[in-house]
Amino acid sequence: MDSLTPRAIVRELDKFIIGQDRAKRAVAIALRNRWRRQQLPEGLREEVLPKNIIMIGPTGVGKTEVARRLARLADAPFVKVEASKFTEVGYVGRDVESMIRDLAEISIGMVRTREMEVVRARAGAAAEDRLLDALLPRPRSHTSKPLEGEPLAKDDSSYDETRQKLRKQLREGRLDERMVDVEVREKQMPFGVVSGMGMDDIEINLKEMLGNIMPERPRRKKVRVAEARVMLEAEEAARMIDMEAVTKEAIARTEQLGIVFIDEIDKVATRSGGSHGPDVSREGVQRDLLPIVEGSTVTTKHGPVRTDHILFIAAGAFHMTKPSDLIPELQGRFPIRVELDSLEKADFIRILTEPDNALVTQYVALLRTEEVELEVLEEAVDEIAGIAFAVNEKNQNIGARRLHTVMEKLLEDVSFEAPEMHGVSVRVDRTYVLQRLGDVVKDEDLSKYIL
Repeated sequence: MDSLTPRAIVRELDKFIIGQDRAKRAVAIALRNRWRRQQLPEGLREEVLPKNIIMIGPTGVGKTEVARRLARLADAPFVKVEASKFTEVGYVGRDVESMIRDLAEISIGMVRTREMEVVRARAGAAAEDRLLDALLPRPRSHTSKPLEGEPLAKDDSSYDETRQKLRKQLREGRLDERMVDVEVREKQMPFGVVSGMGMDDIEINLKEMLGNIMPERPRRKKVRVAEARVMLEAEEAARMIDMEAVTKEAIARTEQLGIVFIDEIDKVATRSGGSHGPDVSREGVQRDLLPIVEGSTVTTKHGPVRTDHILFIAAGAFHMTKPSDLIPELQGRFPIRVELDSLEKADFIRILTEPDNALVTQYVALLRTEEVELEVLEEAVDEIAGIAFAVNEKNQNIGARRLHTVMEKLLEDVSFEAPEMHGVSVRVDRTYVLQRLGDVVKDEDLSKYIL
């Protein structure tokens, strides 16, 4: 984290996101401020709260991607929610606290995965021994191992020799398709809970409670050796991990590093002067969001989670409303407002070619798996960007997502026929693009439905 200066963060984001410099600078400063807070004396550290951000811009300009890449860069727990999915307390639907419960679950998953990597080698060795025991059971007359220094009996020597041969074959993958009976431990649930709208958390908590009461029972399964190895490795790794320590660390990471991205915040804003019908419920959602964003304690099945230092990034197009239509208390909790720019043709050209995960690079790599070499010339990229921009102008503007639609339509025939085109090179120039997309773009009715 020491090396993640705002400039370095922006540089990393530039590898995946074109333009939107103001948004990148805002999130880079917010992330760096977290590191700065950790360097403060304990008393002052608790007083420094995150500066939450509202991103304003049309769909497809990179709002979600900026937040997601930031979380990945910081190795922070991240959850994306849609404000329109939540309802006021007392109504049918998800309550706002579920976003913090989801964040805690994600954090536990991240810490557990990291700890499992630490014990992977030991878990793999233990799983291998259990597999060998299943493939080659020890003879009944020699189930106990000889004492140290005691010579091996002839049967034991032969058994160990065969076991080592099997171990070699197992490591080489030559036994992967063989069927084997293995014993795995599973918690038996006496019944299932049929969940309805808003019942998700009740079902999870009930299953957790019953899972703690019901003992784990061994169960024999007949599976392929490759599948058995994965199952046994996971079981052994879970046995080696201290879940209490994992949960404790994960909750701390949720509280100190968690990022919640609230999309479509504009959908719960009430229009100026509107305070009846659906607007009442929208304002109710805002008032339910307020204590979470302000800082409160949310009860989860893993323990209480404080939200005081979680970073909240809200986003919305704000076509029909404006940020000032949010209730004043909620506005005050999002002090930083960043407007993202609509994408121009020049941005589309850069999106197609510059990022590490550029669309053209993706299609070239995908077709190479079928031994088809795809070459997209600069003039073709220029034409594709022009078509995407023109369709966005004529129809609804969906930003960079339009490029996916255009590229899929352009390469539809090649993608379909690729398995029969081994060794063929496909050259995409301006003429190729116009032949396949020219008529569709000219016909406004067709472009509405196809592009």
